[in-house]
Amino acid sequence: MTIPSYLDSENWIRNVFSAKAVGRGGVIHRAARDVERYAGRDAFVYEVRKRGFTMVENGDQLVVFCNRDPVRLLVDRDPPKLSQRAWPTAARDGATGI
Repeated sequence: MTIPSYLDSENWIRNVFSAKAVGRGGVIHRAARDVERYAGRDAFVYEVRKRGFTMVENGDQLVVFCNRDPVRLLVDRDPPKLSQRAWPTAARDGATGI
């Protein structure tokens, strides 16, 4: 089976970093599994560093800040329990169900 040219590692990386958000200094994100599949994590990290960008990983997403500004973590806390993620208002208000 032949890989389509747009999924070739070099083309995939080129396409990712030619997004409008990159040119505007915005934020892009990609699923970690896609990065691994199409480019390889090491190659992707290399491209992020080469551009002077910052990348963070959250869950299965790699988030790239496409500028050279510092990134500050404003809220640092323990991950919520599943029930708190599913019902954040109820968990915050101390409610125990629906």
